[in-house]
Amino acid sequence: MHKKLVFNIVARNLLFASLVMLLPLAWALKDDCGGTEVGAFLVTMTLGIVTSLALRMIFKIQPAEFQKVNVKDGLAIVGFSWVFLSLFGALPFYFSHTVATFTDAFFETVSGFTTTGATVLTDIEVHSRGILFWRSLTHWLGGMGIIVLYLALLPALGGNAFQLYKAEAPGITAERLQPRIKETAKVLWLVYFLLSAAETGLLMFGGMSLFDALCHTFGTMATGGFSTRNASIGAFSPFIQCVVIFFMFMAGANFMLHFQALRGNWRGYARSEEFRSYFFTILGLVVFFFLMLRGRASWAVALRMAAFQVVSIFTTTGYVTADFDLC
Repeated sequence: MHKKLVFNIVARNLLFASLVMLLPLAWALKDDCGGTEVGAFLVTMTLGIVTSLALRMIFKIQPAEFQKVNVKDGLAIVGFSWVFLSLFGALPFYFSHTVATFTDAFFETVSGFTTTGATVLTDIEVHSRGILFWRSLTHWLGGMGIIVLYLALLPALGGNAFQLYKAEAPGITAERLQPRIKETAKVLWLVYFLLSAAETGLLMFGGMSLFDALCHTFGTMATGGFSTRNASIGAFSPFIQCVVIFFMFMAGANFMLHFQALRGNWRGYARSEEFRSYFFTILGLVVFFFLMLRGRASWAVALRMAAFQVVSIFTTTGYVTADFDLC
């Protein structure tokens, strides 16, 4: 393993994550310029930037050394990056006293970056918008992968970027959309961004504020499920629930197929055995639970409830519209 190369790239990822905190900082400043959340983000960003620059000085490399990345380096870069990002990402939760211990803060951040969606927070709505935005943003960044975004932005890795892509991409194999892995990373993030922008627009059209629309888009596209409301999506209108159903379904499908569809090849969905299995399994479950609920509610409500719960669970998103404690 090339230690200098590994930690130099990890430091770059940490710098990027530190700068991304400008987004939740903006919400914190808008709500309360002198609040503890503002200080929490400023201190975290400062620590992240200083640590990143220090690591890059200690593990300084020449541009040509990026070409030495191998499989072991790729695994190490991805592993260390997630550890460092989670440790520093936990600091705003801890410094703002959102949680009582650093362990809780670390749990919340790891749950966000890995899009697991488990939480230690009990009353979501009492927390500031800056903290909730950062909480949801960890979902969105982790959903496609910060490493994949890094590959799209850093051309210096060249052909060896595939080693990082293989280490970051889920599943048994890592598919390419373009001959160059840098272009594949760009395409994946472009599709991810376009779907996110479309969902945000539709949610706002349905009456959501920009803040709620962005946070729920982050949770939907990452199939993570962090919400800004205690009642999750159940706090919003049937139209918004239908929008979330569609985008949860899209987020759970293969993004390669979405890219092909954007280029006009809609037949890719029908030709994909994976997508057909995904679609018809969900369809069958929706019909099954619709028939079970049909006698308890109108057909429209029963269909929406069945579709929402099935898609949310099947895609591991975890949003809810019903109180399961009453079932």
